[in-house]
Amino acid sequence: MCMLEDAKKQALELICKHECFHSLFLTEHLAFPSPQTSNKKPRKTPADKAVGPARGRGKANGVAQHNGDGGDPVTLFEVVKLGKSAMQSVVDEWIESYKQDRDLALLDLINFFIQCSGCKGTVRIEMFRNMQNAEIIRKMTEEFDEDSGDYPLTMPGPLWKKFRYNFCEFISVLIRQCQYSIIYDEYMMDTVISLLTGLSDSQVRAFRHTSTLAAMKLMTALVNVALNLSIHQDNTQRQYEAERNKIAGKRANEKLELLLQKRKELQENQDEIENMMNSIFKGIFVHRYRDAIAEIRAICIEEIGVWMKMYSDAFLNDSYLKYVGWTLHDRVREVRLKCLKALQNLYTNRELFPKLELFTNRFKDRIVSMTLDKEYDVAVEAIRLVTLILQGSEDALSNEDCENVYHLVYSAHRPVAVALHEHAAYLVDSLWESSQELLKDWECMAELLLEEPVQGEEDRQESALIELMVCTIRQAAEAHPPVGRGTGKRVLTAKERKTQIDDKNKLTEHYIMALPMLLSKYQADSEKVANLLQIPQFFDLDVYSAGRMEKHLDALLKQIRLVVEKHIEADVLEACSKTYSILCSEEYTIMNRVDIARSQLIDEMTDRFAHSVEELLQEEADDDDIYNVLSTLKRLTAFHNAHDLTRWDLFGSCYRLLKAGIEQGSMPEQIAVQALQCSHYSILWQLVKITEGAPSKVQDSVRVVKSFLAVCQQCLSNVNTPVKEQAFMLLCDLLMIFSHQLVSGGREGLQPLVFNPDSTLQNELLNFVLDHVFIDQDDENEEDEANKIEALHKRRNLLAAFCKLIIYDIVDMPAAADIFKHYMKYYNDYGDIIKETLSKTRQTDKILCAKTLILSLQQLFNELLQDQGPNLDRTSSHVSGIKELARRFALTFGLDQIKTREAVATLHKDGIEFAFKYQNPRGAEFPPLNLAFLEVLSEFSSKLIRQDKKTVHSYLEKFMSESMSERREDVWLPLISYRNSLLFDVYMVNIQRQPSPCVRFPEESSVEGSWLMRNDTLPTPGALQTPQLTSTVLRENRPAEHMPDPDSEPGSENDFVHK
Repeated sequence: MCMLEDAKKQALELICKHECFHSLFLTEHLAFPSPQTSNKKPRKTPADKAVGPARGRGKANGVAQHNGDGGDPVTLFEVVKLGKSAMQSVVDEWIESYKQDRDLALLDLINFFIQCSGCKGTVRIEMFRNMQNAEIIRKMTEEFDEDSGDYPLTMPGPLWKKFRYNFCEFISVLIRQCQYSIIYDEYMMDTVISLLTGLSDSQVRAFRHTSTLAAMKLMTALVNVALNLSIHQDNTQRQYEAERNKIAGKRANEKLELLLQKRKELQENQDEIENMMNSIFKGIFVHRYRDAIAEIRAICIEEIGVWMKMYSDAFLNDSYLKYVGWTLHDRVREVRLKCLKALQNLYTNRELFPKLELFTNRFKDRIVSMTLDKEYDVAVEAIRLVTLILQGSEDALSNEDCENVYHLVYSAHRPVAVALHEHAAYLVDSLWESSQELLKDWECMAELLLEEPVQGEEDRQESALIELMVCTIRQAAEAHPPVGRGTGKRVLTAKERKTQIDDKNKLTEHYIMALPMLLSKYQADSEKVANLLQIPQFFDLDVYSAGRMEKHLDALLKQIRLVVEKHIEADVLEACSKTYSILCSEEYTIMNRVDIARSQLIDEMTDRFAHSVEELLQEEADDDDIYNVLSTLKRLTAFHNAHDLTRWDLFGSCYRLLKAGIEQGSMPEQIAVQALQCSHYSILWQLVKITEGAPSKVQDSVRVVKSFLAVCQQCLSNVNTPVKEQAFMLLCDLLMIFSHQLVSGGREGLQPLVFNPDSTLQNELLNFVLDHVFIDQDDENEEDEANKIEALHKRRNLLAAFCKLIIYDIVDMPAAADIFKHYMKYYNDYGDIIKETLSKTRQTDKILCAKTLILSLQQLFNELLQDQGPNLDRTSSHVSGIKELARRFALTFGLDQIKTREAVATLHKDGIEFAFKYQNPRGAEFPPLNLAFLEVLSEFSSKLIRQDKKTVHSYLEKFMSESMSERREDVWLPLISYRNSLLFDVYMVNIQRQPSPCVRFPEESSVEGSWLMRNDTLPTPGALQTPQLTSTVLRENRPAEHMPDPDSEPGSENDFVHK
């Protein structure tokens, strides 16, 4: 009888566990799903599933979970909030707990979302077992602190800003790590989606805001999974078709069956993911994109823009675009901005234009009207979007639409005007076919500009007219659209060529006479003058002599001279210098006339400069003396850029100024900057003369270059940052120019001019980069966004200049270790530059590059030891950061283990030696001081081939004592894990005892003999004897075809090596 009763109880429990309870109302009866049986059934929505019982209590996420029974252990929320652990490690721990007890792991995850909303309540195991979803949410609502409206997503301070990032990253990493198994178990995802759907419908703002953000990030991660599945499906289908089309004798039926099975599994997974995405979209997005809270609406619009760009085949259609179009009318600025930026990301890709055609026609009026938005930043983004639409399709906007935008060039708000001003050439090009006669009416334009101005807005109108006039002249003279418009230069037809010649003659004949008058009128306005001085480069200069118009040439030269004497702005002086250079072309008969005028101008400026320098160096300089030297030097520097002024010996005066500044320490920074630049131009012109046939001056140039390099090196320690930056850039440029490549191509006579930087100079350059490039943005919080971008651009140029020296074997490769170690921390700012440097150095020398990578990790490890002492906390975010960097480095080695075999083995050798380098002063029973580094080195074990793992393990055992292999304490775990990473494959081979299908290597091919006995571990950068390497300019080892690495991270080496 007892047995019968027990059987009934078990049957009842099974029914409760597996039966689904349907609900009619989503909000009131939404419940957590129960585990499904192994037989596939049609997927039900999360709202249709009921609560399943939990199987007991235990540990979730590796620690005891606080469920109200006392104690105060660390929760998943606290781990993510503090962000001290790598997110992948946090997720991996949760996955392990899920595999052990998925109910308790899900309970941990449920409480994570509840606590992230700012709720102090905790869902207990009995609540999870017995209560409906809506009841649980109602219970948690009662636990809120009514005295405060703040919750983690709205709290101020750097900790909570970081929390938002960590929160989103956790969700993304969770889906990424679960995408191959757990998300298809019809339990975990259904539970999470059910919870988020219920929370997103709550009256509590904190629940609604937090759950919407989580759901949208969850959806984005699922979209990425769906995209990958779609790609795999296409690849599998192609493989199946290729195999099926083979003749019967060569067709592998087993392979066909495997491909069919794989295609079926992929399709089932795709259906599962689409059901999940459909649940999130219909259950959360369609309700929350019009939420009363603007932040929630903005989140929805931002993420749907990501989906449409990421997976355009599935999401870029009118069914999804309409939500963005409707939200363009949102009353809150932030939401409208998100709409415009989402659309910009789509219109940037011209391949997507056909899919955007209906949307453009439906919403273009609203987009054009937003260029007049009361919020200026919205208006700026609207103008940029209109410009993108116009660039992609000239027919997308009517003339009336364009006219509504044109007048904004006169906007009092400068960014709005600039947003259009930058694209004047594209506006001209768009109107070229329909309004050529109007655009080519240069006589009318010149007459309007030469008229007496009317008070009011005339100045801005004149600037706009000059800009448009110059653009029309360029379009007519060059006969091709501006950069980015069209498919490249095409061959002109005979008719188009004739039109181009006629237009060029017409504009030349008119502006030969009009340009001097225009320059005379506007000579005080630097912006207008700089634009007007572009016109002569489009002239047919033969017209001056053929039409006997030399008097107009003299008038032009006179006006240019006046402009030079009046202005010191760089863009104006560069325009004047370029105009002289064009007019001095040897192919034209006017060359002698222009050369005389130019020489007279240079004579006067050099005399004035020499006199001003003498006064500045001999007397107590006042402001007038400083201005005289600076203004004249700026003019001469601008001219020296495009003209050979070596016969005026400007280098001597500039060198005196620089030496005086170094010795006295009082030279104004702008004078020093200009003197450095002018000296640089002088050296380059001397080199041009030598290469063109003046070898007798080689020794003079050697002396000049040596002295200037020494001055630049001294300027690196100048107190003024602009001087140091200028000296650094010039040093990098000159070391590139006067490197070993100077003598290539039969120029052995230039060997005396080859300069190789010594270790002192290399270290100074490296220290400059570390001090001025790798700096925290927090130091610049007071700067506006434009200044921040400009400062970042300058730092990128500094880093790129130094990295080129490493790539071309001018600076020793080990110096790159100090660059590589910043890869993760400064990935957003310099990641592309560092990856390209890594790629090029590996092409030069794989082994030396590998040694440099391990050196960078050793440097980070040493820095950590100095900060924390010998007792490292291996769970800290710093250690996790080094391991993550090692993992990224390992991914760059790719899949071809044969090519990287010796390099990876050498890397392990250096890592082992470093780990055992220093014995523990407390005795042999304690681990070596650097032993924890083996945990970092384990990240590279997967890149060793099986034979080399055995060799590396043998090398490791040479450093181990007998007692070490028997130790099991926590401090010895790095050694244990590293040994396991080397022994696992060998162990599996012994179990299987089957021949391996991989490539066999003869015994003599083992790398043991090639690296085991080496003693070439890298010392500190600068002390290494760099081997003779072939420049990457002369040789690039690239395979004809490249197989993508599925283990490689997006944006890893494979993305930029083979381009």
